[in-house]
Amino acid sequence: MKPHQVNNVSEFFLVGFPTRPEMQFFLFTILLLIYLLTVTENLVIILTVKLNIKLHKPMYYFLCSLSFLEIWYVTVTVPILLGHFLTQHKMIAFASCMTQLYIFISLACTECVLLAVMAFDRFVAICIPLRYTVIMNNNCCILLAAGSWVLGFSIAMLKATFIFRLTFCGPNTINHFFCDISPVLNLACTDVSLAELVDFVLGMIVSLGPLSLIIFTYISIIRTIIRIPNTQGQRKAFSTCASHFTVVAIFYSTTFFIYARPKKISTFDKTKYISIFYSIVTPVLNPIIYCLRNAEVKEALKKTLQLSN
Repeated sequence: MKPHQVNNVSEFFLVGFPTRPEMQFFLFTILLLIYLLTVTENLVIILTVKLNIKLHKPMYYFLCSLSFLEIWYVTVTVPILLGHFLTQHKMIAFASCMTQLYIFISLACTECVLLAVMAFDRFVAICIPLRYTVIMNNNCCILLAAGSWVLGFSIAMLKATFIFRLTFCGPNTINHFFCDISPVLNLACTDVSLAELVDFVLGMIVSLGPLSLIIFTYISIIRTIIRIPNTQGQRKAFSTCASHFTVVAIFYSTTFFIYARPKKISTFDKTKYISIFYSIVTPVLNPIIYCLRNAEVKEALKKTLQLSN
């Protein structure tokens, strides 16, 4: 067995978005506002669900879990990016880079599983409503939510372990705004084929597995809705899962574009701009989608805002 080589790289340079100084300040301002809005929106959803008894249902319990996840999703990348807009020293320590990579992919894996759990909740509510309270009891909800986080972080740990074992001896420039898998793998000076294979296989499992469940549940949901005799009932049933379906479509369309392809042939200049959408824009859109498409959330939000005034 070959001895493990020692890393010669102690920190990485994050290229980010090199532009003129005035544009840097503009981007800083825009991203700061988006970050603050994302955190505020998701905190408001969590607070609204907590303060309104009518929302103490599994559907909104999982929504709170998703909102909590979205807060961390942006927090693991955006603050560092904002700091780099204000300085020429756009470095990140090796350990910090690997920590950021692990936490980010853990949250992405967790969201895949959590979206499938939310789809299952809608499946039970619409397709077998008479058994909903029995199946989706408190213990089941806690297990499903906690299981999403445990499974997501465990799969990410397996992916990250093979990346952490690689040797980095230079160059140390990452053409991205955070430590993502592809740009980090491209800087390794040892064979990355096994790490790429593990990353790809586990990525397909954690994405296609939940997606298959989501597709199955929505096929069953659509069949059930079609059999509802009145239009009003169909509309009400569809409205309870329309927001979730929209979030799933946005999440999977962007993540598949980034990750479901060979690592070495990716164009990072294009990739990092698309990464903005799923890592920064999507978390700010999700609360808006759930509020605009859900009458219960809108009503509860109005009551919460009235109480605060």
